[in-house]
Amino acid sequence: MGLQDQIKKDLATAMKAKDEEKKSILRVIMGEFGRQSQKEIPDGDVVQIIKKLIKSEKEVLAQTGGGQTDRFIEVAEGYLPKMATEADIAAWVKANIDFSKFNNKMQAMKPIMAHFGAAVDGNLVKKVLQGL
Repeated sequence: MGLQDQIKKDLATAMKAKDEEKKSILRVIMGEFGRQSQKEIPDGDVVQIIKKLIKSEKEVLAQTGGGQTDRFIEVAEGYLPKMATEADIAAWVKANIDFSKFNNKMQAMKPIMAHFGAAVDGNLVKKVLQGL
């Protein structure tokens, strides 16, 4: 079952449970899916859409003086893949990257980002590379 299908299923469950807040959150996410050109969206694109929604919600919270998180962010982050830790990234880099092939360390970001995909934050990779 794809991520998009899981969100549809969870929306139906929230409707049956009469969880109005979760239902409205999932409808916002589903609305973003409706704006895409294709009907079935690959999981990688679904993750990017959810990350974009979370980022905009955090910006709104920062402008209004709210906290760092709210129910929208908590629900949406539940659909994101488990993020790689700094230790995971450092271990993979040490085992798989030969820095002699690059002019500088930052050029190694491309293969690292390709390996981890959506499960890693680019700023964290940059921090790990600078620490090596």
